[in-house]
Formats: sequence, C-alpha cells, structure tokens
Amino acid sequence: MYKFGEINTYEGVLDLKGVVKEVDVEEMEEALNICDLSTLSQKYKTWIKHMPRVKPYYAVKCNDDALIVKELADLGAGFDCASKNEIKLALEAGAKSEDIIFANPCKPPSHLQYAKEKNIMASTVDTEFEIYKIFEHYPESNLVIRFRCEAKVAQCPLGDKFGCNAEEDAAALMLLAKSLGLSVIGTSFHVGSGCSEYPAYNRAIATAKNLFKFGELLGFDMKLLDIGGGFPGADDNKFAAIAEIVNMSLNKYFPDEKVEIIAEPGRFFVASAYTLVCKIHAKREVRAGKKVDVKMYYINDGVYGSFNCVLYDHQEVTVEHFLEEDDNLKKFKTLIWGPTCDSLDKIIEDAYLPNLSCGDLIAFPNMGAYTVPIASPFNGFMVPKTLYFKAI
Repeated sequence: MYKFGEINTYEGVLDLKGVVKEVDVEEMEEALNICDLSTLSQKYKTWIKHMPRVKPYYAVKCNDDALIVKELADLGAGFDCASKNEIKLALEAGAKSEDIIFANPCKPPSHLQYAKEKNIMASTVDTEFEIYKIFEHYPESNLVIRFRCEAKVAQCPLGDKFGCNAEEDAAALMLLAKSLGLSVIGTSFHVGSGCSEYPAYNRAIATAKNLFKFGELLGFDMKLLDIGGGFPGADDNKFAAIAEIVNMSLNKYFPDEKVEIIAEPGRFFVASAYTLVCKIHAKREVRAGKKVDVKMYYINDGVYGSFNCVLYDHQEVTVEHFLEEDDNLKKFKTLIWGPTCDSLDKIIEDAYLPNLSCGDLIAFPNMGAYTVPIASPFNGFMVPKTLYFKAI
C-alpha cells in the first residue's frame, strides 16, 4: 500500500492507473497529486546537456514543497529565494549560503537582516530606494542590478513590476552604489515567465554586456550574470531552442569563463513532476433541443485550489480520462468546473471527453508549477493530498 508523507518507490515506469486503483481515489474527498521526484533528475540532466555553462538556481516560489527543494539541493541546484522563509527552506534542504541569491528586488528589512545572519551575499536591486535600504541594513552584501528586458510574448510579463530601465537608470544605480561604498557584482533580467519570444534572451544578454563594461569602468568586479527564468516546463524541444540562443549569446558577449552564469528556472523543473487526479462529483448536460450540446462536470479541485495556475499563471491545462480507449468512443464538448460556488471557478471550457459519470476520475498532467504553494481551502473544500514516488 502506498504511504502518504513518505517517498514510495517504483521500477520502470510509474503506473498512474495502478496508483489510482490501489489508493482508491474514488473514496477520497480531496483530489490527489501524484508527484514523481525522478523527473527532477531527468530535467536536471536535460538542463546540463543543453546549457552546461548556466547553473540553475531553482525559483522556490514555483513550488516550495520541502521534498522538491531537498531533491534539487541534492542534485546540486542553487536557489532563487524571495523571502526569509524561502531562504530558510533552502538552507534546511542542504543548500549552501553561496548557492542562494536573494532575488526579490523589494525586500523587507527584517528579511535582509535574516539574509545577513545566514551570510546570503548576493542581492538583487532595481531602485535607489533598495540600495539605500541595503546600505542601512546589510552593506556587506553584493548587489546585482536587475534591468528590464521583456519578451514580446510571455505567459506572465514581469516588467511592469520589476527591473530598472537599462539605458536610463542602471548606470545611475551603479554610480549610487559606488558613492555609498557598496559592491556591485553583476546584473540580472527576466524576460517573462513562460517566454515564447526566444530572441529576447539575446537582446537581454547583449544589454547585460554593456552594463558589465560600465561596472568595470567604475572598478566593480563584475562576475555574475543572472539570465532569469521563463523556461518551459513540459516541452524540452522548446527549451533546446531557447538554450541554443542563450549559448550563442553567451559565447558572443561573455566568452570569459570567469563570469559565472546562473538562471532562475521554476516551471522547467517541477511542471511535469505532478499529475493531479480529480473526482467528478456532479454533472450537467446542456441541450440544444433534444441533442446534448455540452456536458459539464464539477470536480473536487478548482481555481482556488490547484487550478489557481489558470488565473495566476495563465496556464492552459489539459485533461485525460481513465476509460479504456476505443476508436468508437463518442466524445462531447466538455466544460469542467471547480467545486466552489463562485462562477469564476471554471477550469476548462473547450475539452472533448467521452460520456463520464459522477464518481469517475480524470487526470491533469503537468500540474507542478504555481499550484501547490497557492492552493487554498476556499469555500471549505480541501486542498489535494500528495503521494510521492521515486524510481529505483
């Protein structure tokens, strides 16, 4: 019998249907996350294969499950942390202080103090106010200037909130740091989460090179380039295409191996590690005359739970059923709702599924990114349980 709270092992390929049958998900009130930790090592190998010079610093906010963080720490990843609790989590997982970057450009003073206590040296900034704050609370830290250089197409653009103007503000921030006796060690950028305009990386890396030159003129030891995140989590071919552009750009603008290159992947590592299994607890058929036009299913998780990624991360989720495949199996236009009483709680409205019944199970793959940390028990519906697996 599989156990919750422990890492269950398997040989060969994880049998999703077998797990669902043995756990008896149909009898569970909450949905079930099936987490395959083995996919993390596979993704890490893929990363090293395609971008061997770039060290991944996992974006903890993407999925802060302690077992996920521990697995990535064991693999040798660094960590992009945005708060003292994320720093604490990474350290408890075994990460070294030098393998953590405090990458939130807007840090509460108490969190800066905690970073100082734990000797977290690298800190991202993008305004003069943040530089003055660091000067007051942690002047020994090393500054990384974050500039704005967004992709034209991204799931979650970040430039409206973070990143200074590279041409007008970045140099001024370096001059301010110099006047205060602070240390600038490099630059960072983020083209946007879920980037689909790959040349954005080239533009950003070229801009970073110019800022490095200015920093060196001021006497700074410019030695760190952070290329941010935005890497796809469920399409390794897209990742390979991005990596090709990144590698070419790094070879052109940063051929000196003394410059450390890091990135902040989140979804790349964890999206494909989770499959969410949900139960249909209610059903409705919408008819046009005597013909069923749309079938609606109401399930035990929704946009206030795991499917917050639909709202927060603009994710387009996909659904699978557990019926035996049959070419003659008729499929209907399907709309899937979450369990709450809010009409916003809509998960999918353009799926095609066979006729399902109350009590049937459906599965959603690639549900590991921006789901677990944000899920809430709104309206009294429980967040999913998680079963962990690892290949032996």
